[in-house]
Amino acid sequence: MAKFVYRLQNVLDVKYRLESLEKTAYAQAAARLAEEESKFQELLTRQNTYRAELKEASNGVLDIKHIQHLSDSMEVMKGLIQKQFLNVNIAQKNLEAARTRLNKAMQERKIYEKLKEKAFENFKTELADQEKKEIDELVSFTYNDANSDESD
Repeated sequence: MAKFVYRLQNVLDVKYRLESLEKTAYAQAAARLAEEESKFQELLTRQNTYRAELKEASNGVLDIKHIQHLSDSMEVMKGLIQKQFLNVNIAQKNLEAARTRLNKAMQERKIYEKLKEKAFENFKTELADQEKKEIDELVSFTYNDANSDESD
């Protein structure tokens, strides 16, 4: 029996590898986004802590140096939070780009898989046609051979 050999198998293998690489890149981008979001939340928590300390320092015995220090810390936190917010947005855009590349790689792989399936179906059809032809030839040969024996 004939063996099915897909002539574009090398291309399909490359598409599998590319898809795997894109999955890895997507996972890395997702991890980076999670890390940036975590840092952002950490900064917000620190800012809230400074805000609470500033409010507490403003109620009681006033220590101007401490209040000034907390106020400066709040300003620094605002700058850090804005910077981290930009980092989160960049990480989100990178994740979306990785998702787009992954989707494209998956679509290309699926196209080549469908081509392989169609090629295999054509192979099975050709094989079945060839078997029918051989059976018809065998039956025809047997019938003609039987008829030639009777006429002798």
